[in-house]
Formats: sequence, structure tokens, C-alpha cells
Amino acid sequence: RLLLIYVLVAAFWSLFDQMGSTWVLQAQKMDRIVFGYELLPAQILAANPFLIIVLIPLFTYVVYPLMNRLFVVSASRKMCMGMFLASTPFLVTGWAEFQIQNGATPHIGWQLFAYLLLSVAEVMLVITVLEFSYTQAPKRMKSLVMSFFYLSISAGNLFTAAVNQIIKNPDGSSKLEGATYHLFFAGFMGTAAILFAIYMLNYKMEYIIHEEADDDEQSDQRLQPQPGTA
Repeated sequence: RLLLIYVLVAAFWSLFDQMGSTWVLQAQKMDRIVFGYELLPAQILAANPFLIIVLIPLFTYVVYPLMNRLFVVSASRKMCMGMFLASTPFLVTGWAEFQIQNGATPHIGWQLFAYLLLSVAEVMLVITVLEFSYTQAPKRMKSLVMSFFYLSISAGNLFTAAVNQIIKNPDGSSKLEGATYHLFFAGFMGTAAILFAIYMLNYKMEYIIHEEADDDEQSDQRLQPQPGTA
């Protein structure tokens, strides 16, 4: 049941890891002057770990409690919101690329906004998937399940590599030039998010906890979720 989740989450990694490739190449063509200093294209990557450090406590102590006042913020809902949100950064970078194609030099702030969106999606999706996987997997399969999660990262990068190989023309040009390339991945992520939401609507939650048995070995116990928490 978890494997299909990882297959769909691979779409997120396909977009996420392009921060170190597609976005760096785009940053070379942008105005990178911030507070009087010109940043190097690769230095923009530091925005992601900084944002993660800030966003994790912010979401834990502020955002999620506020959202819980409106509706139950279950694991499945966090993951679905993260999947849909992950499609938006490439709309932002696609717009920036469109400006570049038309001779403009957009400010790096647009890409930093895309970093913010993708980092929020990472907090809502990746952290929750790890926690969700732990609660759904039996004791003897937890390590195996984690290996499949990390395999989804490889799968996402392989998909990106395959796409770039397929769209490459014999003369070295690309079938998906400029903004079209970014919009393709935004659409790909949006499609994966829709499929993910449909799957989670039909996913039967079964939380597995571990208790100390009489022989000092842990035993699995399954708890059914309360209604309205899926």
C-alpha cells in the first residue's frame, strides 16, 4: 500500500532536485544583486536549508495549530497539500524564464519565492511521509519501507534525466525550450498530486504501534483511525 505513495512522491523529488541544476542555470541569467551584493548562482541553494530550519518550528507551533481550528490536519491531508503546493514553484520559475526569453532580467527574488514554496511543500510532504510510513509499516518492515522511500528520490532523478534525454534534439537544442520546460514539470507534478489525492481518499488507515511483550520482544498492535481523521 505504501509503494504507490512512494511512486507518486517520486514526482516531488523530480522537481526538488532540479534546484541544483535547472534553477542554478536559470539564476545565471537573473539579477542576483541582493542588498548591494551579487550572489553566485549556486549560492541561492542555501535558501532551502535555511528555510527548512525556520519553517519546521513555524509549522509545528503556529501553522498546524491554526489550521486545526478550521479542520483536522491529518497526515494524509498534509501530504496532499504538500503535493499540490509542490507544483507551484515551477510556475514561478516558468514565469521568470518567460521574462528571460523576452529579453528581460528578472530579479532573483522570484526564484527565492519559488524556493519558499518548494520548502513549504517539503515540510508538509516529506516529513509527514516519513512519519506516516513509520506508523503504517510493521516492525520487521520499517527499514525496508524506508529504503523504498529513499529509492523514490532516485526514481525522481531518473525521470528527470530520462525527460532531458528524450527532449534533446540531434542538434543539441531542446523540444521543451525555456518556460515550456518549467510548465511541463509543473503539469507533471499537478497530475501526480491529483492521483495522490485520489489514492489517499481510498487509503485505509491502519496505525501500527509497538509495545513491550512479556518476553522483552516488541509486538505489533494495529489501531484503526478515528472517523474524520483520514
